[in-house]
Amino acid sequence: PGIGHIGAKRLIEGMGSAAEVFSRRKELPEIMPGVNPGVVTALDCPAAFLRAEQEMEFVEKNRLSCLTLKDEAYPSRLRECEDAPIVLFFKGNTDFNRLHVIDMVGTRRATDYGKQFCADFLRDLAVLCPDVLVVSGLAYGIDIHAHQAALANHLPTVAVLAHGLDRKTAIDMLAQGGLLTEFLTGTNPDKHNFVSRNRIVAGMSDATIVVESAAKGGSLITAELAEGYHRDCFAVPGRVTDESSIGCNRLIRDNKAALIQSAEEFVQIMGWAVAEQPARTEGIQRNLFPELTEEEELVVRILMRQGDLHINAMVVEADIPVNRMSALLFELEMKGVVKAMVGGVYHLLT
Repeated sequence: PGIGHIGAKRLIEGMGSAAEVFSRRKELPEIMPGVNPGVVTALDCPAAFLRAEQEMEFVEKNRLSCLTLKDEAYPSRLRECEDAPIVLFFKGNTDFNRLHVIDMVGTRRATDYGKQFCADFLRDLAVLCPDVLVVSGLAYGIDIHAHQAALANHLPTVAVLAHGLDRKTAIDMLAQGGLLTEFLTGTNPDKHNFVSRNRIVAGMSDATIVVESAAKGGSLITAELAEGYHRDCFAVPGRVTDESSIGCNRLIRDNKAALIQSAEEFVQIMGWAVAEQPARTEGIQRNLFPELTEEEELVVRILMRQGDLHINAMVVEADIPVNRMSALLFELEMKGVVKAMVGGVYHLLT
């Protein structure tokens, strides 16, 4: 208690592990300049260890996955966010780090227009990009319809919850995706938890798609968070007279989201139409670019193998932080090795 998401993540990164944070808590101000002495006091909390022990008993009894920042299975896109949770609880079966991850969010008061868009979009996306993971929040309205459309089209889908994994939820998702949360068991779904949940939805995805939203709503917060994480954001346009489209239309008007009309259009913008591109059996040889660093060589090899890729996909493939990847791509662009395309996609020049 008293230590937030950002503070906790910084402590663990600075000390190497949570165990080191607690065992050397009195040395923290010396080891990590800028640490408030109040943090040392806050870490002297026997009740927290008792609560953690209870939670681990629940995790083991119910066969949940407990993912920490250093776990390979932890969502790598989310790990790059400053306020990423230091632990996640998961029930299900999926890979968070597949090449393509989207989230679809929207109003709880979904119209037939919004429901039909979810069904049509994910039906077509399943053909164009069958390995995509669909993330949402399991709320009534657009969220639940996105999950249902994903299941209907055999796409893995994950619900990020605003409470602990101790409630009756969508059983069908456990075999084809799963349920994810940062909250301990017994946590009430309070209003502020939904905002916290939205940052996970946005942070673990390559792109946020807002299907329907009134002038105010949680999906607009998710879109704002996605923008802050430098992720792509899209909005489905609606009639100016429709209350459920006011938020989407404003996102498009204010250039905070790109207008989206179909799965085919989305895949093209994201540069995900990899299946249509011939595999690169020939490409840039190492000796043509003797000035490339080891990391730059890795990026080139990935582009040679995969074809045009979005920066987030390269982050996952190379296991390089997004800020470092941005710098590498900039250097490669300056050297005339890659070309930046629309929507954060990069093309290898031959």
